[in-house]
Amino acid sequence: MREKVLSRFLNYVSIDTCSDPNSDLTPSTQKQFDLAKILVKELEEIGLEDISLDDNCYLMAKLPANVEGIGAIGFISHMDTAPDMTGANVKPRIIENYNGEDIVLNAEKDIVTKIKDYPELARFKGQSLIVTDGNTLLGADDKAGIAEIITAVEYLAKHPEIKHGDIMVGFTPDEEIGRGADLFDVKKFGAKYAYTMDGGEMGELEYETFNAAAGTVTIQGRNVHPGSAKDKMINSQYIAADVMSALPIAERPESTEGYEGFYHLTDINGNTEQTVLKYIIRDHNREKFEERKLFFQKSIEEVSKKYNGRVSVEIKDQYYNMREVVEQNMFMVDIAVDAMKDIGIEPNVIPIRGGTDGSKLSFMGLPCPNLFAGGVYFHGRNEFIAIEALEAASKLIVRIAEKYAENKIK
Repeated sequence: MREKVLSRFLNYVSIDTCSDPNSDLTPSTQKQFDLAKILVKELEEIGLEDISLDDNCYLMAKLPANVEGIGAIGFISHMDTAPDMTGANVKPRIIENYNGEDIVLNAEKDIVTKIKDYPELARFKGQSLIVTDGNTLLGADDKAGIAEIITAVEYLAKHPEIKHGDIMVGFTPDEEIGRGADLFDVKKFGAKYAYTMDGGEMGELEYETFNAAAGTVTIQGRNVHPGSAKDKMINSQYIAADVMSALPIAERPESTEGYEGFYHLTDINGNTEQTVLKYIIRDHNREKFEERKLFFQKSIEEVSKKYNGRVSVEIKDQYYNMREVVEQNMFMVDIAVDAMKDIGIEPNVIPIRGGTDGSKLSFMGLPCPNLFAGGVYFHGRNEFIAIEALEAASKLIVRIAEKYAENKIK
């Protein structure tokens, strides 16, 4: 299983599948089909049934049950990688028996993952790490999840002595830009319960996410030649500074943790005439989330009054805390916890300071906790994954499928 999942992962990360938040199409980039078509071929070779790849790049398939009376369960991962950093020309490198010291990713460019900046690295001493050359992200988010799912269903297909119900697999586009579940056909997928393989370090299990909204602030200035600008020019970029100052510094991502919510400025683009700021608004508590959105709205409106209505704001909900749905099906979490213990993994049940496809899928009628895929430091050049985590996640999927059959979950 170790060699299989490693080989798949290294192959998948070589394929650029970065999504594009500026596209209105689904998928947002056609190159996501490049990976999807490879996955179709692999699923066919393994012997899965009902394989379908639709025009929007949603891929689904079924490993048929080998025992009766068990409900179908699903495992889901996303094919795209984050647009935060390029995923083209990824050059993975394996560090066997990591020594626990700084990792030089690129000596020529002096790109180093330093222990002082990333103290969590110390936990991986002795493991085999897959890292980048410092010029790209790795793509463990979420090509690790895909490799783990396919390796697990292949193992189940080759070991019919392991009893299981129907196993549904699903691979989505555009999760990284918040649209991964938008066109997911839950009825077609055919599972009553599912897990996303999109978490971090080995042992992580998450069934709580943020409630999430996106805020867009548009500032209209007035551009005049600077030589005759007195009492005429209104520089929208300076107004943007007031907008940023209107929100609490202590409630930014870099100042919060655990269940604490935040306002995060993700993008700013402007000139004298017009500036647009993009924010994301997050909170685990639904009531606090609504209060946070209202505070954001009123804060921007106060700035707008100061500048005679030149600032407008739009807020759109993105997803909600899936705990509201999953806690009605807590056996899913219990089975996953027990399955981890069965294969020697210490469970770490934590809230996600983010969201997954499972956030929306849970509210679409498919309860969907999130399991570890194994990657660390997602979305940047310092991203890495331990081979041990890839193997462990594959084994976890097999054990969960087996436990659903043992517990006769319908």
